[in-house]
This record gives sequence, structure tokens and C-alpha cells, in this order.
Amino acid sequence: MGTVYGYVRVSSQSQNLDRQMIAMREYGISDENIFSDWGFSGKDFNRPAYKDMITKLNAGDTLVIKSVDRLGRNYDEIIDEWRLITRTKDVAIVVLDMPLLNTTRGIKGVTAKLISAIFLEVLCCFAQLEREKTHERQKEGIAAARARGVRFGAPPKERSQEFFILMGKYLAGEISGRRAAEQLGISHSTFHRWVSEQLGEEAA
Repeated sequence: MGTVYGYVRVSSQSQNLDRQMIAMREYGISDENIFSDWGFSGKDFNRPAYKDMITKLNAGDTLVIKSVDRLGRNYDEIIDEWRLITRTKDVAIVVLDMPLLNTTRGIKGVTAKLISAIFLEVLCCFAQLEREKTHERQKEGIAAARARGVRFGAPPKERSQEFFILMGKYLAGEISGRRAAEQLGISHSTFHRWVSEQLGEEAA
């Protein structure tokens, strides 16, 4: 019988791994066989603990995760990684929150690997659709906010008294625009834009 490993992950360092760690221990996995990535996104598999775990997995081992999204969040990459683990490495996977995603046993004569692979394809398709809908809702929300006059991005820098002094010197030819921008801590183009806007306002 192979070794049972656990994998846990949170994407933000403000989060903690307690809930996942408790689930791993309740399953009977010792702490030395639990790999944890703390503060790593699930957008790809370039995570130190995950990569270390993959090198240690051998045929006959079992990998336990709390939920599919702990493995990753990208539909295509999850499918590829699932196939790598279950087929290439011949390692079983147990997803605690999804009992059907358990490749350690069969169901009514059908191999567990086939059942879980089909279910995972369906699950990931729905997850991808949900992400696309969320993205679309975000775009619609931003568009609606902009229509109401909401401005996004960092607030514009205040034009201090120093700016007006330097602008006067610049217009009098006493200082270059680049030097004035350096003293203000802004870009050369921003200084020229501010000057143009100010002259436009004064002419209005």
C-alpha cells in the first residue's frame, strides 16, 4: 500500500490553513505528509509545496485535497494535472468535499478513475462558466458605474503650490519641464499635461 499525502492551499497570507489541516488530520494523514502552500494563488501550478509534492508522488500513493479549487482554478490546467496524477503517476485522488471524486474505489462495476474523470470534466466546465459569468457581471458593473460618473484608478495627485511656482519658472524659461517634473516627483508628460490643463482653465 502506498503513502497517503495531503495538499492544502490558501491564496492570501491573511487566510489560514486550519480548516483544511483539520480535515487532513481527521482523514488520518500525518503532518509530515501534508504539503501546504500559504499565500499562493490557484491560477497555475507554479507553487513550491505543490511542485515538491508532485516529485514525491509514486504509483500506489493517494493524494487527498479538501476541494477541487485547492488543486487549482484554471479549467484546462486542472484537467491536465488530474490526468498527470491519476494516469501518468498512477496516484489516487480523494476530494473530501466531493465524494464522487474519489479514484480509490469503483462504483457498481465502473472504474472509479472513469467516474471521477467524467465528473471532474463536468464540474470544471461549470466552474469555468461561472468564472466567465462573474467576469461578465464585473464588466457590466464597471460600465454601469462609469455611466454614473464613477472614476476608477488612483486619485489624481494634488497640484501643490510648488507646482504653480515651478510652472511660472517653466513658462519664463527659468527651468526645464523635465527638471520641474523631477522636483515635483511626477513624470515629464504629467507636468506638461498639468501645465496645458492649467493654461486651458485660465483661458476659459
